Amino acid sequence: MKLSSLQGKKCLITGAASGIGRATAVVAAGEGAELYLTDVQADGLEAVVAEIRAKGGQVALYQAFDIADYDAVCAFARDIHSVHGSMDVLMNIAGISIWGSIDRLQHEHWRQVIEINLMGPIHVLESFVPKMIEAGRGGHIVNVSSAAGLFGLPWHAAYSASKFGVRGISEVLRFDLAKHGIGVSLVCPGAVNTPLVGSVNIVGVDRNNPEVQATVKRFQRHAVTPEKAAQAILKGIKDNRYMVFTSPDIQVGYWFQCKFALPYELVMRLLNRQVRLLAEKHS
Repeated sequence: MKLSSLQGKKCLITGAASGIGRATAVVAAGEGAELYLTDVQADGLEAVVAEIRAKGGQVALYQAFDIADYDAVCAFARDIHSVHGSMDVLMNIAGISIWGSIDRLQHEHWRQVIEINLMGPIHVLESFVPKMIEAGRGGHIVNVSSAAGLFGLPWHAAYSASKFGVRGISEVLRFDLAKHGIGVSLVCPGAVNTPLVGSVNIVGVDRNNPEVQATVKRFQRHAVTPEKAAQAILKGIKDNRYMVFTSPDIQVGYWFQCKFALPYELVMRLLNRQVRLLAEKHS
């Protein structure tokens, strides 16, 4: 069931304090959505709520907490459902990024990425989707994966574990929820210039190294803005599109991967070697 407009639709957005989540909240509010927002960053969340309300947008409820905390997600869901009823749109956007080779990643790195990037969206889905089904109004779910949920990028084992997991859940729900009129979009961003670019934890690599910083700056020049990513997400909802790409390079890469499996593997092996040599030189 397509949502041709977000006007008056109740939308839950995680990760709303910064980056893609913040941009999506602002754009959705401008289209008349009734917002329910959360983020672990209380100050950033307060700021985006103030911005939206100053522009005449509607934020019905917001609360700062970690979506990895199942009890906190459940409590937020109970507060919403008891007063406002079920959601029309769920947007799982919150996430973190930790990269590193298998011999450098520690157990806490794996656990943190999985708890936030995979279990967090699961907490949201299990707390809100049953009420959407019960309401019988249809709706839409947005799960943000990554290019790392499509490709075996170097040093992304932990991050990809979480993002491939989100992809798998979305693939199943896409078919499971169709009978209820609930669409599912899997968003696979490539380079997006968000605060995550500056905060990503690359285990065992000195982020202050000039060559590493130059690489980050090249990434930022190539990256799309959070606002462009937000527009792609909202268009995906309205078109009831499953795969949503925020930039054409990832879309082309996915097509290439599907059509030319052997060349894809050779390209990925070469990319992995280049990253490894760079890291060994500067670690």
